Amino acid sequence: MGAARDLLHDYQHVIAELTLITGGAGVFDVVVDGDTLYSKHATGRHADDGEVLRLFRERYASDVPVYDR
Repeated sequence: MGAARDLLHDYQHVIAELTLITGGAGVFDVVVDGDTLYSKHATGRHADDGEVLRLFRERYASDVPVYDR
C-alpha cells in the first residue's frame, strides 16, 4: 500500500498508530481522526502516486518536519 508506506516513511516520528481497513467494491478511503482525507468513492478514481501524502501534509503536517534518516 503506497499511501501507508509514504505516510510512515515521512511521519513515523509523529504517527502513533496507522490502521488500514479494507472494504468491498474497491473502497479506498483515508480517514484521519474521523475526517476523510481521501475517498476513491467521492473522486471516482484511485489516488495518484503521492496524492494522499500531499493531502496529509497540506491538512495536518504543514509545520511538521519530515523524518530525517
